[in-house]
Amino acid sequence: MMKVVEHSRFHPSASSTYSEIGTPFSIQYGTGSLTGIIGSDQVTVEGITVINQQFAESVNEPGNTFLDSEFDGILGLAYPSLAVDGVTPVFDNMMAQNLVDLPIFSVYMNRNPESSVGGELIWGGFDPSHFSGNLNWVPVTKQGYWQILLDNIKVNGNIEFCAEGCQAIVDTGTSLITGPSEDIIQMQKLIGADPVDGDYAVECSNLNVMPDVTFTINGNPYTLTPETYTLMENSDGMTLCTSGFQGLDIQPPAGPLWILGDVFIGQFYSVFDRGNNRVGLAPAVQ
Repeated sequence: MMKVVEHSRFHPSASSTYSEIGTPFSIQYGTGSLTGIIGSDQVTVEGITVINQQFAESVNEPGNTFLDSEFDGILGLAYPSLAVDGVTPVFDNMMAQNLVDLPIFSVYMNRNPESSVGGELIWGGFDPSHFSGNLNWVPVTKQGYWQILLDNIKVNGNIEFCAEGCQAIVDTGTSLITGPSEDIIQMQKLIGADPVDGDYAVECSNLNVMPDVTFTINGNPYTLTPETYTLMENSDGMTLCTSGFQGLDIQPPAGPLWILGDVFIGQFYSVFDRGNNRVGLAPAVQ
């Protein structure tokens, strides 16, 4: 079992065996896009060395999405069917090269901005000290994203969305919780958020009267309080609060989907089990 502890970010390192294959590629994300060529190299992440790892070298990144980002790259951890041009994802190579104890990886995110540890990624295991109770296992419904079934979504105890069930993905690459635009507009109204300059703002003083939002997954409730689904930022001596929900319309055949991004994962320790095609969730210990 190999553990990667993130203080600000972790940096995979590469050897000098790099080779450029030259096959062009393009990727369209929920926000932003890029084009470039496919390369191959030996990739080392915290002591685990993967040989012959193909990866996408970004050459062109239109817009400001990646210009404004603090990260240096994207480490894809979804199923191979989602990989561009049939490239084998790095975790699949870890499993094939017998570099991990178990075919699972797990993610802990610390949402406390004052903490020196930003989170933890474990290859081949999980850390029970980062969650309370037992992991609740949820079957993967489609092997592309880490896609699962949402039973329903409640606001203040009332079922408001997905009354008959809907599909969702657990995704570390999405900062917020997203859903179909029409649903999210209604969600913003229910929590008391108002549109301001492209975002949805809430009064920080209203957190104590805003409703809880509960995602029911495989019969178990996962509740976010206003403090956990609201983002706080200090600017010029003032505290600004914005909604952690965002509209994103994912087109068929993948959509419509809700995305349980970092706002959700920050509260619920997440284990991704490729051996049994399931996701394990439990309340995170902050």
